[in-house]
Amino acid sequence: MSEKVLMKGNEALAEAAIRAGCRHFFGYPITPQTEVAAYMAKRMPKIGGTYLQAESEVAAINMVYGASAAGARVMTSSSSPGVSLKMEGISYMIGANLPAVIINVQRGGPGLGGIQPSQADYWMATRAMGHGDGHIIVFAPSTVQEMADLVAKAFDLGDKYRIPVMILADGLLGQMMEPVILPEPIDQENLADKDWALTGHQDQRKHNTISSLFLEPQELENDILKRRERYLIIEQAEPMAQVEYMDDAEVAVVAFGAASRIARSAVNKARANGVKVGLVRPVTLWPFPKDILSAVGDKVKALLCVEFSTGQMIEDVRLAVHDKVPVSFFGHTGGIVPTPDEVVVAIERMVAGEQFHILPFKSRLTGGAS
Repeated sequence: MSEKVLMKGNEALAEAAIRAGCRHFFGYPITPQTEVAAYMAKRMPKIGGTYLQAESEVAAINMVYGASAAGARVMTSSSSPGVSLKMEGISYMIGANLPAVIINVQRGGPGLGGIQPSQADYWMATRAMGHGDGHIIVFAPSTVQEMADLVAKAFDLGDKYRIPVMILADGLLGQMMEPVILPEPIDQENLADKDWALTGHQDQRKHNTISSLFLEPQELENDILKRRERYLIIEQAEPMAQVEYMDDAEVAVVAFGAASRIARSAVNKARANGVKVGLVRPVTLWPFPKDILSAVGDKVKALLCVEFSTGQMIEDVRLAVHDKVPVSFFGHTGGIVPTPDEVVVAIERMVAGEQFHILPFKSRLTGGAS
């Protein structure tokens, strides 16, 4: 077994990508993800890979498009406003059925906002990354270990379904240091050939074309519906969630990413006080683990969403439980991280039968209902 090493989340993610076969990285510096690019700049030349700091985020994502079309495992990284700039290129990749891994280490917004942790890109990532009837797979790690572990899965699923995959982290996870066991490097020779790639046919195979342009409406609809069939397969096969303390739970907290760390501490405190509360952590935000949440909704009396936003995932939770039980919300936004004690207060209010949507503007503990 590999030894544990102490690494920053951004750097563990970058090293894991290299070990997963990524040999091409195109990006542009922006806090709090700059260490991903800096690590790639140091490592890629030593392994015969390509690191290129593009002139802009728009240029970077189009370079990713080109490398992916040539069959390479390729990655880019950015933070919230930078990902907004990449959205057009990502939409083109969705339309051209091109896989790639996109890292978003979120910061507060909108606009330039601030550089502190945020989860306010949930809607952007899960509701279609760009225009058109498109989706990308979205992973939400909660530890540095998971930052590393999910990279290889992201590349594998991207190749399997010919779809872009995003790892949606945040500044807290990107900047923190934790012990991590890095994955063993894969053998590049074992990567499956991409018979659709633009590698030059040498009269040995059919001529490949990669494009997202369809001038005939019926042809475009056929392409969209064919992709939709793939989405339905992904929605059935790939949802992931971690469920904890649910054997005796009467209520449950739902949180993803770094927010789930805060929520777990709060759940442990509440259980120590005799509250029978469980925790559900979605690992995939798209496809959202609807069936898992629905089963939890059949068991508990109420749910509480905890997010670093004004409340975005709560919509998917409500849809998943079909309004069978009340779903409340507690969160901070703008880069403020909730404390476990604040979440404990919210849990106690939920147990008392309240339903609320709290953003602590007036008081950090009692909050002001919106």
